[in-house]
Amino acid sequence: MTAAPDSHESIPSGISRDAGPVLPDRAAVQRRTVNVLMAAQVVIGIGMGAVISSGGLLIEHLTGSEAAAGFATTLVTLGAALLSVPLAALSRARGRRAGLSAGWLIASAGALTVLAGAALTWAPLALFGLLLLGSGTAANLQSRYAATDLAEKDGRARALSLVVWSATVGAVLGPNLTGPGAAVARTVGLPEASGTFVFSCAAFLAGAAVIRARLRPDPLLLAARLDAASAPARQARFLTRMSGALRHVAASPSALTGLTALVLGHAVMVSVMTMTPVHLAHHGASLSVVGFTISLHIAGMYALSPLVGKAADRLGRVPVILAGQVVFVAATLLAGTAGSRQWAIAAGLFLLGVAWSCATVAGSTLLSESVDAEHRSEVQGASDTLMNLVGAAGGALSGAFVALSGYGGLNAAAAVLVVPVSACALYFGLRRR
Repeated sequence: MTAAPDSHESIPSGISRDAGPVLPDRAAVQRRTVNVLMAAQVVIGIGMGAVISSGGLLIEHLTGSEAAAGFATTLVTLGAALLSVPLAALSRARGRRAGLSAGWLIASAGALTVLAGAALTWAPLALFGLLLLGSGTAANLQSRYAATDLAEKDGRARALSLVVWSATVGAVLGPNLTGPGAAVARTVGLPEASGTFVFSCAAFLAGAAVIRARLRPDPLLLAARLDAASAPARQARFLTRMSGALRHVAASPSALTGLTALVLGHAVMVSVMTMTPVHLAHHGASLSVVGFTISLHIAGMYALSPLVGKAADRLGRVPVILAGQVVFVAATLLAGTAGSRQWAIAAGLFLLGVAWSCATVAGSTLLSESVDAEHRSEVQGASDTLMNLVGAAGGALSGAFVALSGYGGLNAAAAVLVVPVSACALYFGLRRR
């Protein structure tokens, strides 16, 4: 007979077995869960950071087209959109261990596919590999929600922000592997920009191994047991109610505010970040400078997230979302008017990351707490899908904007997206008062 999921998992301190059901210490499991997720994010950040810094450069090398370079991040983002719902359904049926590890294993296969496309100088194969790499992004996004499965209401923002923050080390290190990656690529006769995908593949495999070995007991399955809900019933609800998730969000002004901040904030970040490496390269920047700039951007995204989470708990979600919109405007203004000044571009990208952190941490928390538990999984999956679809559109259009109106025009167009977010947040804030 096949054992039920997690029936032989190790039990951390604070959990005991007896002749009856397992009696878990929710707080002890929550602490262990957050620590394991943080450890995995340190490793996974290397893989995603390397993809961000090198994907566009590799596609431009293979196609000879600046506009095509924007499709690198676009396909990663589109892959995340396509795989968010299947991975969420897998997590609901089999637990977070299954969903997260599957996502990162698919991403490692994507990195290998990109390397094969680079070796064959066949751009379509490399683009398909980037699509598969989107699975890594989808799993990363779900890991932040995994940190809240067992969290108490007043600790959700902090738990979520800690998992986001833990990606800082790896994500900052990843883009700086462009130099070593180029050396690896030259050794095996590949384009220099493809070398970082070797490190990405190893990072995704290591992250999946950490989750499979250490995320025990599974937080989502344990939460279901503590809530006295059976796995089959929750899985069926997820699959049958997914189509109504966005309607459920639309009925709540606070949930709609959180979703709008998440989706449009991600679009601003992706569209500007996608073409920054290409813009720098066209102004004579080396791969090391490109990697350093993207590292600063990722540091802005992740390093300050615990402070953002603390501010969201103390000041409120909406004020932090609005502060993020102000920083978005400052970031696009600085980067868009930088010209060939590398320091100004780097500073603008750092602020872009800080603004994204405000929108993501405060928006995710507001969205999750604004819907009831029965609909929360559907809404989380739908928000990740919509977030990545809109981000993919932004990445796809970014190359065309640069070709038509330059890098400054791209930043100006991205800045316009703060208007609907600010309007929605102000409306909700005034209505609440």
